[in-house]
This record gives sequence, C-alpha cells and structure tokens, in this order.
Amino acid sequence: MTEAQAGATPFTVMGGREGIDRVVEAFYAHVEADVVLRPVYHENLEPGKTHLKLYLEEWLGGAPVYSTEFGHPRLRMRHLPFRVTPEGTGRWLRHMRLAMQECGVDEATARQVFAAMGPLARHMINAE
Repeated sequence: MTEAQAGATPFTVMGGREGIDRVVEAFYAHVEADVVLRPVYHENLEPGKTHLKLYLEEWLGGAPVYSTEFGHPRLRMRHLPFRVTPEGTGRWLRHMRLAMQECGVDEATARQVFAAMGPLARHMINAE
C-alpha cells in the first residue's frame, strides 16, 4: 500500500465503482463455472451482481447506495433462503480472492478486505 493509499478507503484504492464492477464480474464468472456454487444462485445472475456491486461499494467505503435503495443489509436474513454451507463459503471466498487478483487489487488491500470479509462470509453459513 502506498502512502497515498494509507488514508484511502478500500473502495477508492480498488478503483471506485468501476473497480468494484470489474471484481464482481470476475467473481461471477467463477461462480458460473462452479458446480457447487452455481446451483445456489438464481438462474438469472444479473440481480445478484447488482446487489453485490452496490453492497461492496458501500461496505468498502463508497456511497451508501445499497442502503438507500434496499435498506439495512441484514445479510444473514437475506441469505437464509439459500443453502450456505462451509464448503460453499470457502469456495465463495476463493472466487472473490481470485477475482481481486485478476483485477489487480494489491495484496495489502486484499488482506485488509479479507480480514473483515472472511468472518462475515462465515457468519452467513446456515447449513452443513
């Protein structure tokens, strides 16, 4: 992380809205090819992409568009209709890590994001 990045949010360092869009698109390309995760998602992936982009934008320090449009994230409640397993969560995190690497997110920023994202993702587990 450069000195200029030290005071910036992960959202800014990752390239703002365009950077988040690239990461989410790369992430969903991995999800589409994953035989374990793909069945967990709706047939049409576009609404999920939109929600994830807006959520990550806000969560990583951007504008609160997600909360403005959809209210409090209530992530656990919103994920209850889906079968979220420990294996699926691990795969989700791996795909997100790969997407960030593919999109050029620097390692220091990725570590910062995953320090919070890992526990949050594991909190979504609702099935064995």
